[in-house]
Amino acid sequence: MSTQPLLPEEILIQRAVEALMKALGPVEAVRFLNLPRPLYPDSVEWHRQWQASLDRERYFDEVFGEDESATV
Repeated sequence: MSTQPLLPEEILIQRAVEALMKALGPVEAVRFLNLPRPLYPDSVEWHRQWQASLDRERYFDEVFGEDESATV
């Protein structure tokens, strides 16, 4: 199996835009490129929100399993 070298970013962008223009036309290509992108929350803020909604006991049971020897 042979490996294919990666294209430089400038060439990659140029070819991608050309493919979009060919497939969609100039108006729809520009429209596509200008679509809003979803913003990801800050990882620390996301983690705090996740922790706030976490049921600690259920989480530990899911991750570590219930300790069966404690019920015997």
